[in-house]
Amino acid sequence: MQHDISEADIYQWLSVVTDPEVPVLTILDLGIVRNVAVSKNEAGEKEATITITPTYSGCPAMDVIAINIRMALLSRGIKHVIIENQLSPAWTTDWMSEEGKRKLQEYGIVPPRRRSENKLGLFEEDIVNCPRCGSAETLLVSQFGATSCKALYKCNSCHEPFEHFKCH
Repeated sequence: MQHDISEADIYQWLSVVTDPEVPVLTILDLGIVRNVAVSKNEAGEKEATITITPTYSGCPAMDVIAINIRMALLSRGIKHVIIENQLSPAWTTDWMSEEGKRKLQEYGIVPPRRRSENKLGLFEEDIVNCPRCGSAETLLVSQFGATSCKALYKCNSCHEPFEHFKCH
């Protein structure tokens, strides 16, 4: 007999659902899971409602993420899953976990890092050191990398290209 499923159980199951565009990150690392609720539907069956916020409006990965959430919960016996998209407040890289930022760095993508502690920091540049050699002598090549949430840089010291997960 299955024990009573809690929100903590669901968070644990979601901790293995990865971002399809940056597979080293989980959706919890990204901070896009805003809420988890467990209830019973009218038929008395377990139902999970997962509230997620896209990293940006129109992010193509959100459909895949929603499918992967459903699959993770279905594989654990929860047949009724409601995915709610919450657009406000808008997602920000401030919601990323420190563990997620560490994983990005180890993966070779420079994590978002502001020059100041100003949370708004709307027009300030990010600190972008090369993930391979650590040099601050880097050059922005393109505002967009493989995905629109990343920018493409080149290191002027080791001459290697790399991506940077942009602050926003």
